[in-house]
Amino acid sequence: MNSLNYEEAISKDYRTYCQYYISLLRTKHILIFSFYPTRDYNSQIIKIYIFFLTFTINWVVSAMFYSDSTMHKIYIDKGSFDITYQLPQMCYSFIISTILNGALNVLGLYEQSLISFKNDKKNNINMKNILSNILCKMIFFFIITFILIFLFWIYLGCFCAVYKNTQIHLFMDVLSSFVISFISPFFINLLPGIFRIKSLKNKRPYMFKFSKILQLL
Repeated sequence: MNSLNYEEAISKDYRTYCQYYISLLRTKHILIFSFYPTRDYNSQIIKIYIFFLTFTINWVVSAMFYSDSTMHKIYIDKGSFDITYQLPQMCYSFIISTILNGALNVLGLYEQSLISFKNDKKNNINMKNILSNILCKMIFFFIITFILIFLFWIYLGCFCAVYKNTQIHLFMDVLSSFVISFISPFFINLLPGIFRIKSLKNKRPYMFKFSKILQLL
């Protein structure tokens, strides 16, 4: 329903604001999307795989932001975790990890391909071609992710071997950044429904387009 265009949504989408909001959380909240069983066209195993891969990406990106000034700050604070000092770094890690996770979703999730094929009755493309394209995406997805996991393993192994006293500090940094990714969708996804529901009731297509843009955030 969330992928319908304006003309289709007017005639088919009669959901309330709460129903639309919950549908966004089911598809955009990484924890709910990965572990809550839904009747979509994506593989549950791949969704869980992407979840743990996202955690690893967050870990590596957080480690990359550790500079000499960060190490000096940890030394001055005698290893205590200063969340106010680390907050910008956690936000940067969250943003970069979200972008990389979106790229992985494009490769690893194939729901939109099947939905487009199912909804387009005039499509003459053979189903075998669709499945062949999905298979190629899956192969490319796992090759890329296995290479990334290998590189991440080397980088984190070297980092933790050199900076032994920062391992707990890094873990707290990653955990805090991941908590942000769990909390932020509850607030971000409040906005699209405000414009979508109003646009369908008052027949304002420009507001509907704006809600579709917000839906991508």
